Formats: sequence, C-alpha cells, structure tokens
Amino acid sequence: MGVINYNVVMNGIVIIDKPKGLTSRDVVNIVSKKFNTKKVGHTGTLDPLATGVLVVAVNKATKLVDLLTSSDKEYVAECVFGVSTDTLDSEGNVLSTEDAIISEYDIVNVLNSFKGTYNQEVPAYSAVKINGKKLYEYARENIEVKLPSREVNIYDIKLIDKFIYQDNHTKITFRVNVSKGTYIRSLIRDIAKKLNTVGIMTNLRRIKQGKFNIEDAVKLDSLTTDNIIPIKDVLGIRCVELTDEIIKKVVNGAKINNVYSDDKILFMKDNREIAIYKKDGNYMKIDKMIGGII
Repeated sequence: MGVINYNVVMNGIVIIDKPKGLTSRDVVNIVSKKFNTKKVGHTGTLDPLATGVLVVAVNKATKLVDLLTSSDKEYVAECVFGVSTDTLDSEGNVLSTEDAIISEYDIVNVLNSFKGTYNQEVPAYSAVKINGKKLYEYARENIEVKLPSREVNIYDIKLIDKFIYQDNHTKITFRVNVSKGTYIRSLIRDIAKKLNTVGIMTNLRRIKQGKFNIEDAVKLDSLTTDNIIPIKDVLGIRCVELTDEIIKKVVNGAKINNVYSDDKILFMKDNREIAIYKKDGNYMKIDKMIGGII
C-alpha cells in the first residue's frame, strides 16, 4: 500500500455529529489527529452541552471557512421554565428558582411572537469579545461589562413535543430556525421573560446548518477519509477546467476577461480546486486562492 499524500487527496469538509461534552475545538483536534493534518477548522461553534451538525473544514478547505459559514441554522431545543443560572443553561450555577406552571396556550403564543427580527443580548458566558477580551473571561473574573446586542432573525419556531410539569416547573421542546449569530440560550431567556418567569436551556441539538443536515453527519468514532466531501461539491458554484490560455493568470491571481454568465467560478485543474473568481464588470477577479498547480 502506498503512502497517502494527505495534502493532495484530503481537501474538503466533513459533517460531524458532535457529541455532548466536547467543545468544537475538541472536535477539531480529534479530526486533526485522525487525518494527520494541522489544517482543520470548524465553521460554527457549538457549546459543549450541544450536539449535532458541526461542519469541519480539512486542509485547503480551511481557506473557505467564511464561505461555508451558513447564515441559517436549525435546532431542536429543550428548556425548563422556573430556573435561572449564570450560563443560561443547565451546566451553570443556579441563581434562582420559582414556580412556573405555564399553559400550552401561553407558550405557543409567546413562541409565535418571536418570529421575525429582534435585538438579542448575547450571553455573559460567550466568546464575543469586548476590548479584545472574551465575555466569558470577564464573567469568570466577576467583572461586570455591558453585554452587546445584535439583530437576529427567527425564521420559524414551534412547539414539537408536549410540555411537562415537574417540580412546579414547565419543560418544553421546540424546533427553531434562526439566522447566524443567534444564541438559543439567550432566546430561551427572552421567551421566559415574556412569560413572566426565568428559564434555562437543558438540551440543544443542531439539526441543520445551511444545506448540511444531521442525516448526513457522521459520528467521530466512525469518521474516515471516505467521509470527506470535496470542495467542489459543497460550494454550489460552477466548476471550469483551466485552459492553457488563462492558467498562468489564474495561478497568479490576475484579472481575466469575463466570458462567463456566472457571478462566481471555481477553476479546476486535473480535478484539483485552484481558485474562486468573481464577477467584476467586464472582468473576473480573484475571490479565493485555494491551491497552486503542482
């Protein structure tokens, strides 16, 4: 058996079904070790509590992380009303508890009221940076900072399981489709607030990230090179084989005449992804250089 040249044959993405208890960085490290390459990165963080779709880029695909980071994500979330913690989830320190017996009618109405855009305050325990320092670092040091807000979009949200009354609290499961940057922990906090109570996330599963579905995800212990999806198959743009006429220009990132009807083109050579070009008037200019000609 010949030696595998990882840098040549292993450029693409893998869709991981992240297990509970691991950080997204932990997953990257495991994939890196399995594929014997340091060039690995993920395209959308999942908290250790969360499971589900984590899109991981391998080798040259790491240059395209910003293109692969999807604007919409879908989750199945479980939460309990009547409990608050410092992290907004079940792994934090309990701050308060109260009776919260809420009707299904009220819950459905409040869930529906969140459809559309709203300004969401990010959690204190998050990686968002203020003055170059991550919020969770301030939180761990008990330093109070003003939490930033961002506009998020809740495309759809609905109750998908019967709610449960337990210990004078109400537990529900809902499915939600949201824009990039939405914190489900914060959404649950805001839902609880509208219900005149407090609430925390107890489970979260990402079932979709852009066009990548949980049905296509692989468990870490089952991951092999066969699970790598080539760059050309995930970008969704037209592939064009480089001709002798323009190959030198493209490899050097120079502008070329626009003879294509597409806004973007993925130039290939011998089944290898070389560069992405984008429309620029009568020309096309470099968008992303992926790899040179060997």
